[in-house]
Amino acid sequence: MPGALKEVRNRIKSVQSTQQITKAMKMVSAAKLRRAQEAILQMRPYAKKLQEMLSNIVSNSDGEAGGTLAVERAPEKVLFIVIASDRGLCGAYNANVTKLARSVAQEKYGQQLAKGNITVWPIGKKAVDYFQRVKMNTNAAFKDVFLNLNFENVQQVAATAVEAFSKKEFDVVEIVYSEFKNAATQRFVVERFLPIPKVENPSGKATKADFIFEPEKETLVAELMPKILNTQLYKAVLDANASEHGARMTAMDKASENANELLKGLRISYNRARQAAITTELTEIVSGAAALQG
Repeated sequence: MPGALKEVRNRIKSVQSTQQITKAMKMVSAAKLRRAQEAILQMRPYAKKLQEMLSNIVSNSDGEAGGTLAVERAPEKVLFIVIASDRGLCGAYNANVTKLARSVAQEKYGQQLAKGNITVWPIGKKAVDYFQRVKMNTNAAFKDVFLNLNFENVQQVAATAVEAFSKKEFDVVEIVYSEFKNAATQRFVVERFLPIPKVENPSGKATKADFIFEPEKETLVAELMPKILNTQLYKAVLDANASEHGARMTAMDKASENANELLKGLRISYNRARQAAITTELTEIVSGAAALQG
């Protein structure tokens, strides 16, 4: 019986230590989430309006304004930019992002996947580990973006993708990431990066708007297009960053609650075992006294 009591005590101490860690991680994630949430909420309206403007210009010009970046080609070679995280302990966040990318590759680009014509640029070490494990073509050159998250580092990824698309190394570039809604909710999305998508009206035809360009259209779009594409990818990375911290905060909160439930059960087991041990000792004492009197 003393051995059983010691075992339960050790389990209680172990669960308490784990609970302290999960509570600390929740507090750290909550602090990081506030900053990440402010950054994406400030960036999102600006990036969304820029993307709408670029899509409208491309739709209005029948692809002339976008040059090579707006030309639709047969998707023989496809690039996926998959944004996950560097660390785990954030629930199913990383699994949902990577599984979405793979399912889209299988359903939408099945022939290209079979031929090995799909390349993945993972951002975040967890994405690198997954795609290397499933043996997809992976270029891990940009996996460390989250170590120093700023616009310049993300701009390098966008510029490299634009250059590769212009040289026809890829015919389609897709971004897979998690769109931040709130601390407990993320929406996992696939977004077209290149060629620049056109705005469609309900009839299914590209919408045309009447723009007056000053200076001339080619100069204006050539200046704006790289900046808008950089902003689009930066917005996706900020979304993913906020989603990661929200998912980790929620996961650590649930883990702390589960530790409480486990501690309740262990304390009940400990008290029962202790009461049984005391009862056994009392019984032995009374039996011994009765034997002496006899």
